[in-house]
Amino acid sequence: MATLTIHLPDDKHLRLKKLAESQGLSINKLIAELLAIALVEFDTHTRIKLLAAKGDRELGLKLLDKLDALTK
Repeated sequence: MATLTIHLPDDKHLRLKKLAESQGLSINKLIAELLAIALVEFDTHTRIKLLAAKGDRELGLKLLDKLDALTK
């Protein structure tokens, strides 16, 4: 497992701490969950780009529609 050090302004750290507490999580666990969400979004976007590059326009558009529906 890797260690990541980030530098945050004090006010953002306090807000992050309050958010984590409101979710019943440690700051570490909250950040891990937020990063997992970001990576899923990135992987999905990458997959759609690869499908589009293969020329399957209809499937790519259907996947984008599904993604849009999930984010609304």
